[in-house]
Amino acid sequence: MTTVSTARIVAEVTGEGRAVVLIHGLGGSSNTWTPQLPALGPRRAIRVDLPGSARSPVPHEPPSIESFAADVAAAVRTLGVERAHFVGHSLGTLVCQRIAVDDPGLVQSLALFGALTEPPEAARTGLANRARTARGGDLAGIADQIAANAVAARSREANPVITAFVRESVMRQPPEGYAKSCEALAAATAVDVRLISVPTLLMTGEADVVAPPAMARALGDRIAGASVTIVPDCGHWITVEKPEIVNRALGEFLNRAER
Repeated sequence: MTTVSTARIVAEVTGEGRAVVLIHGLGGSSNTWTPQLPALGPRRAIRVDLPGSARSPVPHEPPSIESFAADVAAAVRTLGVERAHFVGHSLGTLVCQRIAVDDPGLVQSLALFGALTEPPEAARTGLANRARTARGGDLAGIADQIAANAVAARSREANPVITAFVRESVMRQPPEGYAKSCEALAAATAVDVRLISVPTLLMTGEADVVAPPAMARALGDRIAGASVTIVPDCGHWITVEKPEIVNRALGEFLNRAER
C-alpha cells in the first residue's frame, strides 16, 4: 500500500491493473472501503480522503460537490489513470454522479452504495445545524446520533464493532473539515442522471433512513440499464454492515463491466 498526497487529496493506493476509485461519504475516509479490498481482485484500488476529511487538508474556500469531483478527477489523473471504475458511498455517490456527467471519458462504470440525490429542504437544514455543532466541538454527539440512527438495529446488536467503527470514523474528522463537508452536501444539486451511460450498480440497505430504498429505485429508473439491489437488515453504512453481500455484488459487477 502506498500513501499518495496531491495538493488537496490524500489517497491510499493498493494493487495493480485497472483502476477502481473509491469515494467515501460524510464522516468517512479511505477506511470506509477496507472491507471491499478483497472484492477488487487484480485491480488498482485508489481510496481517497475527500478534501477536509480524515487526512486530506481542510480547504480554505467552501467546498462543493462540484469541487470535490474536480479534485478527485485531478488526483486520479495525477496517478496516471485515464479511465477507472468509480465506487461511492453516500455523499461520495453524488461526487461519482457529478464526475460521470461532467467528465464521462474518465468513468468506466459506477457502483453506488447508499446513493443520494439532492437533499430535501429538511435535510439541508439538518446538515447546516450539524455543521454548527461540529464547529462547536461536539463531534462525539454527532457520532452517537449517526451510530444510533444510520446503522441498522440488527447490525448494532449482532456486531457492536460496526457501531464502534462508525463512531470512530466521525469522531476522528477535523471539526472544520466535517462542517464544510456538511455544508457542501447541504448545497448539493442533482445532476441529470439520464446522461449517465456507463454500467451502474446501486445497492441500498432496507433500513437506510439517510438514502432510503425509494431513492435508489428512483435513480435506477433514470439511469439506463442500472441494477438496483435492496439489502435486508442493513442501514446506511452498508460497506461495513454487510461487507460479504457488498463484496460479492461489487466483484461480479466489475467483472461484467470489463467484458
